[in-house]
Amino acid sequence: MSTPTITETTTTPPRTRWAAIIWGLLFAAVAAGALWMLADEDRRDAVAGGLVALTPPTMITILLLTAGVLLLVGGAAGLIRRAQRKLAVTPPAPRSEVPRPLAE
Repeated sequence: MSTPTITETTTTPPRTRWAAIIWGLLFAAVAAGALWMLADEDRRDAVAGGLVALTPPTMITILLLTAGVLLLVGGAAGLIRRAQRKLAVTPPAPRSEVPRPLAE
């Protein structure tokens, strides 16, 4: 007589949302920098003087650099997501069969 077997169902662990982590770190760094600059009166005056002294080419350059950083962060999040999806389609480990005790 053969022993009945039960196959374990494998569940995949939840995915880490890397895009949220990356964007959260970026926004936290921007907020920390803004708080650091605005916390001291001397730094506030320096920021105000620097903003008044901006020329149009400098503003365009800062705007382009900001857009570049946003694209870079978005691209990095996309690459990580692609790698995560690629790893998710790899075949899972073979199922192990666990013998079930006979009913008594």
